[in-house]
Amino acid sequence: MIQFIDNTIEKSPYKLTKEDFVSDQMVKWCPGCGDHAILRSVEKIFPEIGYKKENFVFVSGIGCSSRFPYYVHTYGFHGIHGRATAIASGVKIANPGLSVWIVTGDGDSMAIGGNHFIHIIRRNIDVNLLLFNNQIYGLTKGQYSPTSALGAVTKTSPYGTIEHPFNPGELVLGASGTFFARAVDINPKLMTEIMFEAAKHDGTSVVEVLQNCVIFNDGTFDYLTAKEVRDDRLIILKHGEPMLFGANKDKGIILRNTKLEVVKIGENGITVDDILVHDQYSLDPGIHLMLAKMSAPNYPVALGVIRSAKFPTYDDLMEEQIASIKASSKIKNMDDLLNSGETWTI
Repeated sequence: MIQFIDNTIEKSPYKLTKEDFVSDQMVKWCPGCGDHAILRSVEKIFPEIGYKKENFVFVSGIGCSSRFPYYVHTYGFHGIHGRATAIASGVKIANPGLSVWIVTGDGDSMAIGGNHFIHIIRRNIDVNLLLFNNQIYGLTKGQYSPTSALGAVTKTSPYGTIEHPFNPGELVLGASGTFFARAVDINPKLMTEIMFEAAKHDGTSVVEVLQNCVIFNDGTFDYLTAKEVRDDRLIILKHGEPMLFGANKDKGIILRNTKLEVVKIGENGITVDDILVHDQYSLDPGIHLMLAKMSAPNYPVALGVIRSAKFPTYDDLMEEQIASIKASSKIKNMDDLLNSGETWTI
């Protein structure tokens, strides 16, 4: 994997390894929880990113996912429910030389933290957000969350929830998100590739991981990830490549009359040349939004980097503004400040 470096974050002078990021803390997630796979992916990709170890920082809120800062040997801050994005904003703005990673869950980010979530995305602060989506509240023992499926039977919806769930990708793009990707916990190779792309992105990157909760929502993504159906119900998007899926890569996505449509190669004169080619860098979010909204069984669910558009970041604009004001200000030091405006002698 090719290393890269953000000009504002210092590169490690020596090669780091996975072991450099393994914490000595006991990992207390349930056996079989999808969080373990996400942790392993982070430990694997951080050495490849190449920053100095002390320049990584994790910020979390409350939930099973939010124990993450204890389990990675980096700096970390365990915040309060829903407020990780607010804390991380301050960390990054105060110290642009840090690679800031937010770890949150579907409840932590989109329920009590919903307001902070959409505004960090709107501001496009250069942070990376890992959203563990298991469609349930796990730490508090099985209540329905903002992403629980309509009709889901849980401890707080014994007759089935009557709330329409959020689609995280649709919410991110609706908040003017510049980067959105989706992964599943059973595909760690894809997760590491996505995390690397997220780290490269200058701006707020949001990575949704479809993650299984073995205790309170076991099998919630089996309709997508089960071996017998996953080839037809998942599509892995690659920039510059046609949107093909299926066991034989004989199905694809086309745009017809402003809507996406699933077609089969060879039927009705359809060829590979008719299939949409993925452009993750497009500034226009229209196709990206349609891809993020695709759902089974009518469409395959899109995995991979769906959007990675370059726009100015809040932190860069703030630094430019400060530099501009300093350059034009007559006040250069404390003496100038104390002697500015109206002064008098007593």
